[in-house]
Amino acid sequence: MRARIWWQPADTPSKLRAHSGRRLRLQGVVQRGAHTDRMPLRLHHIVIDTHDLPRLARFWAQALGWKVLSEREREIVIGADENAPVGLCFMPVTDPKTIKNRVHLDLTSSAEDRDQEIERLLALGARRVDIGQTGEESWTALADPEGNEFCVIRPKETLTR
Repeated sequence: MRARIWWQPADTPSKLRAHSGRRLRLQGVVQRGAHTDRMPLRLHHIVIDTHDLPRLARFWAQALGWKVLSEREREIVIGADENAPVGLCFMPVTDPKTIKNRVHLDLTSSAEDRDQEIERLLALGARRVDIGQTGEESWTALADPEGNEFCVIRPKETLTR
């Protein structure tokens, strides 16, 4: 999976000003280490290149329980709903995937549903992959139908136990 992450400005560009020492800061929004509830950028889509656009979009929509939000000849976008903060966008490519992903998705479920969810993903077309696991990991490595690696991890609340 060659994942391209697209960022969308949340504020107007006029807030961005040059500061001495070639640093940039947001005027009126970020003050030396101050926290704010306004972010200049937010994640919009994670873009996944694919050979079979409808097939891979369908796999991920079913895997995540999401729906198709937009379908065009060269792009399919899926998300939880129209107001979801982040979606997955699938775009066709002709070049093959040649190496392990540099970015991958981590999925989780409740601890009691984890094994059942892994089996459901396998039934949808995922497969188990070996990326050097030792057997002591808190995650299971899988690949989607085009070989893009992703993990099913234990819920966060169980990772500290």
